[in-house]
Amino acid sequence: MWSGPRNISTAMMRAWGNRPDTFVCDEPLYAHYLKVTGLPHPVADEIIRRHEPDWRKVVAWLTESVPEGKPIFYQKQMTHHLLPQIDRGWLTRVTNCFLIRHPQEVITSYIAKNNDPSVEDVGFVQQAEIFDFVQSATGKTPPVLDGKDIQENPRRLLGLLCDSLGVKFYDSMLSWAPGLRPTDGVWAKHWYTEVETSTSFRPYKPKAEPVPDRLAGVYARCLECYERLHEHRLR
Repeated sequence: MWSGPRNISTAMMRAWGNRPDTFVCDEPLYAHYLKVTGLPHPVADEIIRRHEPDWRKVVAWLTESVPEGKPIFYQKQMTHHLLPQIDRGWLTRVTNCFLIRHPQEVITSYIAKNNDPSVEDVGFVQQAEIFDFVQSATGKTPPVLDGKDIQENPRRLLGLLCDSLGVKFYDSMLSWAPGLRPTDGVWAKHWYTEVETSTSFRPYKPKAEPVPDRLAGVYARCLECYERLHEHRLR
């Protein structure tokens, strides 16, 4: 599941993690991303130390046997973590889905943590690039979900996703116990405060804040990518 930051990606991981047939992993390429970029993210040293920073080993793990003998391996991925030097060939060995959110909502949320994000920071360009690669390599349009649609009708959208993947829908995907999970990354203590208290997908609430003028160029480029994927969303 390829998402950018400031989306409902962790709630989606909770939904799939609450299935009896699914093992989940949390942003498995994050340690490699931090090691290569050197970005001063919270607990970066701990992330690199406790998670695998070699992308080749990560990809081998993601494409081999599913942990715990489960039939489904749900992989929560951030689009900007798939750096250009990482070979894309392995994407044909997994089923790729895309979780999108309107860039106005992403950017106005993101600047609370990083006041001057670049196009690369918010992941829309990378998401479109991954989508194009998968579509070209497989000859099929991969499933796309908009976070707003999920929050407005989680039963319908998760059902549509399961149908598109050819797997059974479970009602257990609609609610879960609060708290952190052993499968959460070590960054959970910094980023997952809201999800930690959640027990379901929270109802959609529109964000009224405008994108600052200084980020107009970033917003325009992200909107272009978002709108292209939005045309393919499940509905």
